[in-house]
Parts: sequence; structure tokens; C-alpha cells
Amino acid sequence: QVQLVESGGGLVQAGGSLRLSCAASGLTFSSYAMGWFRQAPGKEREFVAAVSRSSSTKVYADSVKGRFTISRDNAESTVYLQMNSLKAEDTAVYYCAAREAYYSDYVTRSLYDYWGQGTQVTVSS
Repeated sequence: QVQLVESGGGLVQAGGSLRLSCAASGLTFSSYAMGWFRQAPGKEREFVAAVSRSSSTKVYADSVKGRFTISRDNAESTVYLQMNSLKAEDTAVYYCAAREAYYSDYVTRSLYDYWGQGTQVTVSS
């Protein structure tokens, strides 16, 4: 079955960096667009970043533009999220997601087929 396993979360001071990874199995990774979402306590899960199958398209939420970078390695079936200049408001559980169908909309979470279990990111101020 399809599995998405996130790693790399942790506790970091404001201004610091973290790199999240999401390893995929049970699917043809290069056929799936990949996204990162996050959910803070008491809030809805929100879009963070997404990358198309070939990495030709990358989309970011305004709140992370210029600070976060999404990338993927199709040979390793892994998607990454490099997070720099972290702020307290970036504290959340971060989830990766995969979808096979093509849509120009990368933001809507209901368009994604598979989800990981999440990894906690805590930024202390």
C-alpha cells in the first residue's frame, strides 16, 4: 500500500533552519505531484508548498515564500522541504501529500490522494 513517511521535524530557535523529508513507497513516485501542508493547534490544515511531477512547477504559500524551498528526488522517491528563517508562527505538524491527477490547483487539500502521518516542528521565540 501507499506510505508517506515524514521526518526531520524538531525543536529549533527562531531564525533557525530545518529540512523535512517525506519518503514515499507503494506508488510510482514520478507520476505524483507532491505537497506539504501544516496544521497548528486549533487551526485548519493549510497549504505550504507543492511541486509538480517533473519539478517544473513549484508553488508556495505567501507566508513561506522566500524562506521555504520544496524539492524532490524522483530516483529516491523523496520530497523535501527546506525551511529557513523559521518563525514562531511556523510551529505546526507538517504533512506531506501526494496526488496522481493533474490539476493546476496545488493548494486545495481535498485534491490530494495520500497523506503522511506528520512531523512536529516547534519554533521557540
